[in-house]
Amino acid sequence: MQSALYEASHVAFRAMVRDFLAKEVVPHHEAWAEAGIVDRSVWLKAGEQGLLGMDVPEEYGGGGVKDFRYNAILAAEVSRVGASGLGFGLHNDVVAPYLIDLCTDEQKARWLPGFVRGEIITAIAMTEPGAGSDLQGLQTTARRDGDDWVLNGSKTFITNGINADIVIVVARTDPQAGARGFSLLVVERGMPGFERGRNLAKIGLKAQDTAELFFDDVRVPSANLLGTEGHGFFHLMNNLPQERLSIAAVAVAASRLILDLTVDYCKSRTAFGRPIGKFQNTRFELAEMHTEVTIAETYLEKAILEHNAGRFTVEDAAMAKWWTTELQKRVVDRCLQLHGGYGYMLEYPVARAYLDSRIQTIYGGTTEIMKEIVGRSLGV
Repeated sequence: MQSALYEASHVAFRAMVRDFLAKEVVPHHEAWAEAGIVDRSVWLKAGEQGLLGMDVPEEYGGGGVKDFRYNAILAAEVSRVGASGLGFGLHNDVVAPYLIDLCTDEQKARWLPGFVRGEIITAIAMTEPGAGSDLQGLQTTARRDGDDWVLNGSKTFITNGINADIVIVVARTDPQAGARGFSLLVVERGMPGFERGRNLAKIGLKAQDTAELFFDDVRVPSANLLGTEGHGFFHLMNNLPQERLSIAAVAVAASRLILDLTVDYCKSRTAFGRPIGKFQNTRFELAEMHTEVTIAETYLEKAILEHNAGRFTVEDAAMAKWWTTELQKRVVDRCLQLHGGYGYMLEYPVARAYLDSRIQTIYGGTTEIMKEIVGRSLGV
């Protein structure tokens, strides 16, 4: 089906992204995977190309264009080359809205220019060792002491955790206030008491730095409170739909990529004297996956347009997130099976995709939590 989603400016942007990835990312990604972290220089180069902060106002050096189609293109092209170590999606799709919408003018002037240039790498710290999808279970606390907040606790599974220069930390600032007891604090590199733990060893996303963070009496200036005190939970709920849409965009792009590679493989790989694609079972498998991925692409395009129009709801995002990521997991698994023994070899993209895709149904809210959100919206 022909997509009507993208215009000429988006086509040009896609071409630029492809050139950038081919030159600055693909030749180095294997080395980054071995190191467990991407080199910071790629962030600076991405900033020079305008790939960071596309929707940041021009006065702070950004693109000044609020159009998630650009974010989706970047996500798709990064997936296309298997550059799973890049944390650009978290930076642009997850953290950017907090800084653009919640920062004071002083905070914007302090952080956004570096954000756009790639000099300031960002992260957001929600998950804790004992609390994942259940944000009400967070134990990290912050108490007022003069003009500072004193922050204590720990976070884990934090993307960009090693490279991050600023981290938006979700902390409980009023233990008695329930959902109104959370606030967002921006912790900066070098603050006394802020320590990074291990760069965690994962089954996939090998080039992505995913870390433990520790806060021991970290004095965070009141000027680093992000948004309104006590409204942290509501700030999170407001921004989670875009985060989940971003994950869905990656899932759909990754599914299409691996399916296309598998179709080509089935045309060239022979068994019993003919290409395996000539067997009816193989054709049926490919037909089912092609149909499902096409349906997912159609839903994603609609979701992006709804998001751009300000109509994309929490329930819409939950549906998009759980269904597309479960589809990605299913497609990659079936495509690996069609590759036979070669699919188990890491030199084949399908094997790496199998490892990288498994996290998709977990972070950003598990499939089970997404279904709970959708179910509650139905009044049951």
